[in-house]
Amino acid sequence: MFLKVSPYRLLKLIGGPGVQCCRHAHRYKQEYDVCIVGGGIVGLATAQELIKRYPHLRFAVVEKEKELAMHQSGHNSGVIHAGIYYTPGSLKAKLCVEGLHLTYQYCDKFNIPYRKVGKLIVATNAVEAKRLDGLYERGLKNNVPGLDIVGPDQIRQIEPHCRGLKAIYSPETGIVDWGLVSRHYGKNFQDHGGDIFTEFEVEKFTLSSTPSASESSGSSRSTVTVHGSNGESLQCQHIVTCGGLHSDRLAQLSGCSSEPRIVPFRGDYLMLREEKQYLVSGNIYPVPDPRFPFLGVHFTPRMDGSVWLGPNAVLALKREGYKLFDFSLKDTLDAASFRGLRKLAFKHLFFGMGEFYKGVVTSALVKDLQKYIPDVRPEDVIRGPSGVRAQALDNDGNLVDDFVFDEGEGELSHQVLHVRNAPSPAATSSLAIGKMITDKVESKFSLGQA
Repeated sequence: MFLKVSPYRLLKLIGGPGVQCCRHAHRYKQEYDVCIVGGGIVGLATAQELIKRYPHLRFAVVEKEKELAMHQSGHNSGVIHAGIYYTPGSLKAKLCVEGLHLTYQYCDKFNIPYRKVGKLIVATNAVEAKRLDGLYERGLKNNVPGLDIVGPDQIRQIEPHCRGLKAIYSPETGIVDWGLVSRHYGKNFQDHGGDIFTEFEVEKFTLSSTPSASESSGSSRSTVTVHGSNGESLQCQHIVTCGGLHSDRLAQLSGCSSEPRIVPFRGDYLMLREEKQYLVSGNIYPVPDPRFPFLGVHFTPRMDGSVWLGPNAVLALKREGYKLFDFSLKDTLDAASFRGLRKLAFKHLFFGMGEFYKGVVTSALVKDLQKYIPDVRPEDVIRGPSGVRAQALDNDGNLVDDFVFDEGEGELSHQVLHVRNAPSPAATSSLAIGKMITDKVESKFSLGQA
């Protein structure tokens, strides 16, 4: 497709997907029909779907970083999930299974590399084996393709160094570089005529009335101005925010409640040394323990050949803090003052202390890993990268595990849709989520109607 070139081109993706160069634009005067706030995988999937359905409308994406997919979309395990874990009939289950198929189709169509390495969910004792049976039934009800229950001998055939009583085997689980996928969504959006503004951190929205070009009676229509922190601004008719780690703060700009609150949890990974990467060929996951809020350690092969181990889960003292000592006073006070986090911390105090200990003492995390692969040793691992998860919490300390959409109050609420929570596995589900959000945008804003 022809890519229009003009003095106002804001972000140009050149070469293969994921290769990009950026330049600034200040106070771009063109008015858009819809502005999507957030250049992560959910925002870009939504933008791509919107412009595909409505090629005659004008769309823009604004992103506060220099590049797309800089945070959750580019700091994750890279797994294409099959949809085993989620409650049958739930939106999460439906979107994940749909997203699994759409992801493989998309990658095949655009020659984005991926690998179907499979996944073992391994039970190491009788209690876990009983829970595993329930998990298997859940996966079958979710129509997860190719699921099977395997015993110790079959586990060793699939993963020669793994040990367990029994396991669920998911051959359709895969791996991909989600940052690369996200940037391809952006390239596709741009190739269809969409504009992307980088280094545009949204500071506020204002509503103004402009004369209606379609009516001669002197009537006016409402236009939203999106203001950036460095003086940039653009005008649009409607706004969709997909702000990830800042979704609650963006929602408050149009009068929404502060809840659910986003609390950042950092996950620190270890990596197998290169000479030990033969120990793992596919994903090896634990059976979830319902007593604890997070999944637990697992083995994750990567597209570059490395193998990630972990992660733990600890409170991050900065919403985009990927290092142990990254700190933001604003973010820390915001989290510490939230009643929901205090209740969650009190309920899982010992779990939280254990997770912090594993993040500091490598051998403690390795001990958990040895339940599945006894041959791994502390000297076989090195410290790896970290990611920060945008965990939505309610005021009672419950993890919000469903999609949350919001609008706010007042006149601005009629022109804004906030995606306040798009729960994991949002990357796998991104194309399906983009379709769902687009359906909501169509309904709320009556897109395409005169």
